[in-house]
Amino acid sequence: MTPSDAATRLERGAGAIEAMLAGLDEETAHRRPTEEGWSIVEVVAHLADEEREDFRVRMDYVLNRADEPFPPIDPEATIGERRHQERNLKDVLSDFLAERERSLAWLRALGEVDLSREHAAPWGGTIAAGDVLASWVVHDLLHLKQILRVLFEHARSDAEPFGVEYAGSWK
Repeated sequence: MTPSDAATRLERGAGAIEAMLAGLDEETAHRRPTEEGWSIVEVVAHLADEEREDFRVRMDYVLNRADEPFPPIDPEATIGERRHQERNLKDVLSDFLAERERSLAWLRALGEVDLSREHAAPWGGTIAAGDVLASWVVHDLLHLKQILRVLFEHARSDAEPFGVEYAGSWK
């Protein structure tokens, strides 16, 4: 996967997220699937944070600042510290899409790079630029799955007293 390939996939991921959330009401966007689970608003705010502070930054460090340690991040803590649950969906989605556009432009401007370049990882060992790039793409898919699960459960709940088994199973 090249940076250009990743940019294309990330662009599609952002489009899928935007399309899935079009017209979603704030109540549903703030509903947590479990007490510990993230709401859709928190997921999208997290995606914006990750664009701004994780993937683009760490990819740059691997490629251009191999002798500098990664800036620390704590995505789990950030959700609560930044009070993402109190934000509205329109604002967090707009923030995410703007950060994604910055990332897409940055990735497309990279051109040919050595994706085997490595950087010391804070958890020990090393991580290659290609690992960061591939993880960036998969990160979208993980959170798309998370958003879909919340929307699925919401739709199933709204259908009561009727069942949704006829649609098939969630596996």
